Amino acid sequence: MEELVDPALASVRVFLVRDDNKARKLKYNLGHPRVLTFGGAYSGHIRAVAAAGRRDGFATIGVIRGEETLPLNPSLAYAESCGMRLTYLDRGTYRRKHTPEVQAALREQWGDVAILPEGGSNAAAVRGCAELPGEIGGDYDVICCAVGTGGTLAGIAAGLPEGRRAIGFAVLKGAGFLEDEVARLQCEAYGRVWPNWSVNLDYHFGGYARSTPVLDDFIAKYRVEGVYVGKMLYGVFDLVRQGVFQPGTRIVAVVTGEPWSPATDQLGSAVTG
Repeated sequence: MEELVDPALASVRVFLVRDDNKARKLKYNLGHPRVLTFGGAYSGHIRAVAAAGRRDGFATIGVIRGEETLPLNPSLAYAESCGMRLTYLDRGTYRRKHTPEVQAALREQWGDVAILPEGGSNAAAVRGCAELPGEIGGDYDVICCAVGTGGTLAGIAAGLPEGRRAIGFAVLKGAGFLEDEVARLQCEAYGRVWPNWSVNLDYHFGGYARSTPVLDDFIAKYRVEGVYVGKMLYGVFDLVRQGVFQPGTRIVAVVTGEPWSPATDQLGSAVTG
């Protein structure tokens, strides 16, 4: 753990743990010779699956939200360079991507595939993320992470030692559904829901991949990835400022990825969020 020293934290101690949640989500999800999954045009999950396919020699198909835009942006160009086949769904159909009708059509088009949900969040992903707390050295009271689809928070909370709690910071606007989703994922993975977690909805800064000058300055100061990690860490600092945490509280903030560019093309460093 790396302690973040800043006068704004007063007596609250914040430790950064750098951990690739995308790799954890995929750990128990891979093994099929053809994997199909979903994501937006800048999806870290799409890049992670593409990189894993290149590394381990299985075929990958990325179903991208919206219309094809050429030339490809760097994120999709990277996925394609890893051998991923890209296909597109209009936004209305994409919202129904989980339905049997849409998935049957995809199987008819692409054949025998293992279908992973958007963000990779399913029971297998939860089990992978649940291994993180046991690997953290040192003592702590609270663990915080960014939340996009809920799988990372669901797993971390399930793996926490007794007496610890987890706070997830939603990066989406209007993300009240995430509480039900985290509970659903825990039930799917373990048949129960833990009471040791919560989702904070106050630090989305306008929605997914949206920002403000205040958040931009914060991200630049602490040199963190902005879509997920920056919002979570800003939320931690703001809650400390509000006195939400008792003096002496030890907080682990999970850094789930570093700022991405096509040059950082290894699974485990290239993916964020």
